[in-house]
Amino acid sequence: MLDTIEDGALYAMSVADYTQDEGLPRADREPYKPWSYNLDLTTVYIPRFTAGQQQWFAAITYNGKADTSPRLLVMAEQATTKRWEMVSCVDLDDKKQLPKIALDADGYATALDATSTKNVAAPVDVLRTAVGDNFATGGDLSGKKVFATAKASTRQITVHDKMIRKFGTRGSTAFSAASPEFTDSYALRTTNGSALVVFAHTHTQRDTVAAGLEIIPDKDDRAWLGTTNSPYFTYTFTCSDAATVPTAPGKSTLLGYTCRRTDAQGMATSS
Repeated sequence: MLDTIEDGALYAMSVADYTQDEGLPRADREPYKPWSYNLDLTTVYIPRFTAGQQQWFAAITYNGKADTSPRLLVMAEQATTKRWEMVSCVDLDDKKQLPKIALDADGYATALDATSTKNVAAPVDVLRTAVGDNFATGGDLSGKKVFATAKASTRQITVHDKMIRKFGTRGSTAFSAASPEFTDSYALRTTNGSALVVFAHTHTQRDTVAAGLEIIPDKDDRAWLGTTNSPYFTYTFTCSDAATVPTAPGKSTLLGYTCRRTDAQGMATSS
């Protein structure tokens, strides 16, 4: 049923949530609670499209009664099934950071091709590489050059800085950007001439301990790793990201991102 309403990175993350939950003992599973978006506070942005173009629209909504915890959703029509499915859901850090979307006289938004430097100063491939670098090096190679200082970028860099030290002298953690499984991107023109861009990225985390030591799988990892200890584990994360990107040369701003662990491998299955 989930596959009929979700696709892309969001579907991969949702399936991972189910996989992780099913790997837990029943006593550790938290019961699912009904939830909904506040439709009274939801704003929908529908671009104009010509025949043959992929049909999609975006929405800014809130998970709760007050206008807090904003989320950026993207719905896209699937080419084969013609179903409308949600392909991205990004938790945004601050509603005050949200740019104003440009609307024409009829209330339609304008979709942009964020893969082209004709529309944005930093195309999606550059944004994706910079996000991966925030995790991999703490932003030292390209992350801090592409993105201005903001909560989301700072949080990614903090993840890197904290995790690489978690084993102390007993081991190491290394992050790496991975080839993205989901390459679609979605962008809307803003009133100041920049673009609001939604994309996905994939990164890995490799935990390794010193000779003679082994890592015990965390309970949340057991759906993938079982209970077998290993001297190293490699975790794969699928993420959705949202950023504002200028058209002229300048830094972009990462507005938020949402990640899920979607795979993990140990010595028995990786080399």
